Amino acid sequence: MSIRSLFAVALFALFSALTLSDASAQEFKAGSIVINQPWSRATVSSAKVGAGYMTITNTGKEADRLTGGTLPQAGRVEIHEMRIVDNVMKMRPLAKGLEIKPGETVTLKPGGYHVMFMQLKEPFKEGETLKGDLTFEKAGTVAVEYKVGTIAAKKPPTM
Repeated sequence: MSIRSLFAVALFALFSALTLSDASAQEFKAGSIVINQPWSRATVSSAKVGAGYMTITNTGKEADRLTGGTLPQAGRVEIHEMRIVDNVMKMRPLAKGLEIKPGETVTLKPGGYHVMFMQLKEPFKEGETLKGDLTFEKAGTVAVEYKVGTIAAKKPPTM
């Protein structure tokens, strides 16, 4: 194979990889807030709670606050924090929501900050997309779509 052919194949592979990575990344915007790759885990049929994860970036000059949201499959949506205190995992709702400072990116992930879906009406199934809203103090309400991964997923599913 000639160097020119190898170069063409390499360029094609690079272009394909970039295209695929862009296609799998989801971005939603509201004012100066940018939400990337909202996702959730599949739940067992008897589960009454689920969680949502994502990264949120504030591109503005003022702090904003994630205060809640809605999801048709849940009775209510809360913003929670999970952390280890004295070797014990503790989870608590954030009564005032989650602040995102100007220029800051906050990652909601398993074992940390997350959106808590309470009073589930139906289980989340791997491969489905859940449509809901997130509410911010200043940016308002933004529609998002959560991609559902496996029940033990530790990162967003690739779909």
